[in-house]
Amino acid sequence: MIKNYIEQANFEDTGFSYTLSLISGKYKMVILYCLMEFEVVRFNELKRYVKSATDKTLSRHLKELEEDRLIIRKEYPQIPPKVEYSLSERGRSLMKVLDQLCVWGEQNRTDR
Repeated sequence: MIKNYIEQANFEDTGFSYTLSLISGKYKMVILYCLMEFEVVRFNELKRYVKSATDKTLSRHLKELEEDRLIIRKEYPQIPPKVEYSLSERGRSLMKVLDQLCVWGEQNRTDR
């Protein structure tokens, strides 16, 4: 019985799969966490926070998060250019889930 269910099930049609598709990527969850903690952050601040990310990778992740409506990119018309990132309402709603991952991690760390 379970075998029939598994054979007919499609993981890609689940909400879990959809959520993973939004936050998968080496730095996406770190970017979201940074925006949750600091609210409004500029690119260079994110770069310092996510030390190992290249400019290209960080830019790509930010663009994908913006396309998925999880973050807001606000560009100011000035020289030098100023761009700030913040969580959208949709992104803030995801933070409840990511915050629980942090809580779990703190409670289950083995290096204590």
